Amino acid sequence: MFTLLNISGLLALLGLLVPVAIHLWNRRPARKVAVGSLRWLTEGANRRLRQLQLEQFFLLLLRAALVGLLALAAAAPGWRFYQPGSRGQVLMEPGLLRHPGFEMVRGQLDSLRRRGYEVRYLARGFRLISAAARAADSTAGPYVDQFPTTDTSLFLWARARQAADSFPNQPLHLLTTSALRNFQGSHAPLPARVTWQTLPPGSAVWLQSAAGSGPDSLRLLIGRSSPTGTVFRRLSVSRPRDGGLVRLPGLPPLRYRSSSTVATLTPEHPNGEKAAAVQVQTKPLRIGIYADSQHGPDARYLKAALQAAALGVAVPVVVQTSPNPPLVADSLRWLFWLAEAPVPAAWLGQIDHGLRLWQDARGPGLQRPALLALNIRPAEQPVTLFRRDTMPAAGSRALWSDGLGRPVLSVTPQGTGARYYFHSRLHPAWSNLAESQALPALLLSLLQPEDASGTGPDQRALDPGQLPASSSPAVNPASPRSTAELLDLRPWFVGLAALVFALERWLAHRRSQPVTSAS
Repeated sequence: MFTLLNISGLLALLGLLVPVAIHLWNRRPARKVAVGSLRWLTEGANRRLRQLQLEQFFLLLLRAALVGLLALAAAAPGWRFYQPGSRGQVLMEPGLLRHPGFEMVRGQLDSLRRRGYEVRYLARGFRLISAAARAADSTAGPYVDQFPTTDTSLFLWARARQAADSFPNQPLHLLTTSALRNFQGSHAPLPARVTWQTLPPGSAVWLQSAAGSGPDSLRLLIGRSSPTGTVFRRLSVSRPRDGGLVRLPGLPPLRYRSSSTVATLTPEHPNGEKAAAVQVQTKPLRIGIYADSQHGPDARYLKAALQAAALGVAVPVVVQTSPNPPLVADSLRWLFWLAEAPVPAAWLGQIDHGLRLWQDARGPGLQRPALLALNIRPAEQPVTLFRRDTMPAAGSRALWSDGLGRPVLSVTPQGTGARYYFHSRLHPAWSNLAESQALPALLLSLLQPEDASGTGPDQRALDPGQLPASSSPAVNPASPRSTAELLDLRPWFVGLAALVFALERWLAHRRSQPVTSAS
């Protein structure tokens, strides 16, 4: 369809009056005719003035066409044509087909497939689910999930950005749970063609850790997570005999196994699913904090946060603070080295044997404000880092990062232990992390024993306002719409005007040549 983007450019069409006026008034000189009498001269001149006629009509048309083409070029002509919209994509979180609330969106998913949408996994490779589904209609057969899933974070923000780049100009409908653990990292901007629909993550109960409490009892730490938050509670139960069961509400039966060296509790699921055994801890968790005079405030904040985090650990936690470097004979599980002096070689050698060594930034640091990227509720106070060091984190893995993707806490495994480096400090001049409610929870995730069942599935829900579209299951995404493209015709009009101008000049030059007659 032909269109003009600059209608005001058509005012240049008034220039068509110029060639017409030239042709009316720029008349060729009359021929000299010898007459016998002058009485006819005045009458002939008056008749010629009354009968103004256009001459060289073809040349006039060329000049008018030249002006018209230039006027249209000034009006920015274009040809708008429409292309049918490309096929849409439904991208589902792996494991969502086994979600209890999947039936809420099943009919909508079938409708989208019948309208031409492809259904894929929102995971690496964006694999099609059509081969794993029995049919497009829910009445013909169930969907079968064939994608292996784990409880690790899915980094949905980055995956959604990757999907938008992988399927350009296609409407995308993302279908995931609203579990906060899957929205790690920075929130990348998404195009308007992306809609996001979520299902509630549900709730979960698990055995976090266990410890012996005397010869006849066990102290269990039970975790419970829901969309509103995660809580832990301690329970004391009688120690069963070897091979006996511990039964608790909301948990599968726990099989107790004991040997001369270790005791474990293993959940026995009714469906035969295998679960990791939780070792019954018998020794207290000993933590040492060494701080020099410059890190005194850091040590006080750290000790308070560790004592708060100890409420979530089944075994007793012993925190000792000393202005002098501790001795290797203290058998510490954790050592927080808050000092400018380097760590002694004796303690560095203990890392291979299971020591967890924490060091924070040394020196004055640089003023580089940034927010700590944490999965916390919007009502909680954001954590701001005011200063940080410039130590590279090569060969280490970032556990905490800021909003710019820079590591804040990095870890380097070494033997059976690990070395942690905090690229900032807990001092108020460096950060407000010590004042945040998130610090005990962050430390608790570090203090959990490696042989526990792991931190249970975090079922906290993301704030729906952070998603690019309404997360209500009743929202139906729009059908693939046609896209309009515009072809700019100005170069063609200018080129045609140049051709007309050349033809006009050739014709005008030819008519101006004198005509010679043979005698």
